[in-house]
Amino acid sequence: MRLLLAMMKHETNTFSPVPTPLQRFRDWGMHEDRAVVTAYRGTNHPLAAYIDLAAEIGAEIVTPIAAEGMPSGPVSREAYDYLTGRILDALATQGPFDAALLDLHGAMVPDGMTGGEGPLLKRMREIAPGLPIAATFDMHGNMTDEIMANATVVVGYKTYPHVDMYKAGEQCGRIMLRALKGEVTPVIRFGQAGILAQTLRMGSDEEPMQGAIAACLAEEARAGILAASIFGGFPMADIPDAGLSMVVVADAGTGGGHDIGQAACDRLLAYAQATRTDWFHVHHPLDAAVARAKTIADGPVVLLDHADNVGSGGTSDVMTVIAEVLRQGLEGVAMAAVWDPAAVQMMQKAGVGATITLELGGRTAMPSIGLAAKPLTLTGKVRRLSDGEWTVRGPMYTGSRVTAGPTAVFETGGMQIVVTSLHHEPWDAGIFTHIGIDPAHCRYILLKSRVHYRAGFRPFEKHRITLDGDGVTTSDNTRLSYSHLKPGTYPFN
Repeated sequence: MRLLLAMMKHETNTFSPVPTPLQRFRDWGMHEDRAVVTAYRGTNHPLAAYIDLAAEIGAEIVTPIAAEGMPSGPVSREAYDYLTGRILDALATQGPFDAALLDLHGAMVPDGMTGGEGPLLKRMREIAPGLPIAATFDMHGNMTDEIMANATVVVGYKTYPHVDMYKAGEQCGRIMLRALKGEVTPVIRFGQAGILAQTLRMGSDEEPMQGAIAACLAEEARAGILAASIFGGFPMADIPDAGLSMVVVADAGTGGGHDIGQAACDRLLAYAQATRTDWFHVHHPLDAAVARAKTIADGPVVLLDHADNVGSGGTSDVMTVIAEVLRQGLEGVAMAAVWDPAAVQMMQKAGVGATITLELGGRTAMPSIGLAAKPLTLTGKVRRLSDGEWTVRGPMYTGSRVTAGPTAVFETGGMQIVVTSLHHEPWDAGIFTHIGIDPAHCRYILLKSRVHYRAGFRPFEKHRITLDGDGVTTSDNTRLSYSHLKPGTYPFN
């Protein structure tokens, strides 16, 4: 048996000013050909599950590319054409293949297009019309008819933070292997809920997502249902297919398989409609939220600067929340992370122990929300310098080698600020521990994150306060201008 394995992931924020050239994928770790197996075997990725399944059955594998880019603005066509070209060329020139197993995201938006994954699958189908294609997708994927028309099996993650990526890949791969043996005949049923749910309300250990996941698992326990997935969607994409959807894979070989799958999908969509008002964040004034944090005696208290979250395409250099925390005089704060390569270079030049004044952050203007570049002038001490690299030991991206680029710790007031040269969402405690900060001993942990932080920081968290600052990952829909959503999308209807 011969299998084509590939990974192509990007969560595109169409409001973000951060460019997405091919280098952004290289920065995160783009691997090609034989290097793919070396990089991903033994990690918590769907691709790792595919590699293990292939070894289990003794299949020959071709791995043209595995690429993931930190979320940002629309993907350049050069980057998109290169990534898809590697997959399509392998399919055309190194086949035939018995199946393709893909590790995709579902929220990629290349320049001039409304989605990246559907067109890839369509072109694969044109090259190999009878090829079975199985794909995992991120819970925040914006699912489309084009994806469903060209895929054989679709499975989504069931956790956010995404600690079940390997498990989702194993589920997806085993369904495909059973199909190749003739044991099942997968058929996909799909429906969009017409709800632009907010990412901040999609944590899988809280309602309404917790109930949605439970409903999916209940459907998978029914006879004839091979997989049931909720996709919360990615609301920072101004495209027609943005929003919450449900996908069910049923066995057509089961009596009434098509009807069973549709009924399951309809039940899941009914849950979404019944809970539709629960998928939206309620905002609170920033100064009041910080003041409340100051009254909490026992820590660590996690403070979330969610509107400037790299993991959703934020610039990670908006200083609004940091300025307010410093203004109110909170002590014992560890902060991750501010993206400012120029500031890192200044601190490298000054050296550890030096006291310097610098313009920190605020390097990026955000025309989509009318926010000008606004650095914060601070005086403080250079505490530590590092190369910004570590191996993830937490439950998300376990075993992966990651880098935030040259990194420095700048101490000012009662805050230690981790400043990075590459964009990085702090979902693993390594962002602190690799540079000598123990988050367990901090009174406050200030993170530019929404929900993924829970993977690495939940063991330290005694309290959590969401801080509604500025940035292109805001959960305030009044600050975003949508023009391409489908008519009737809630709450805009």
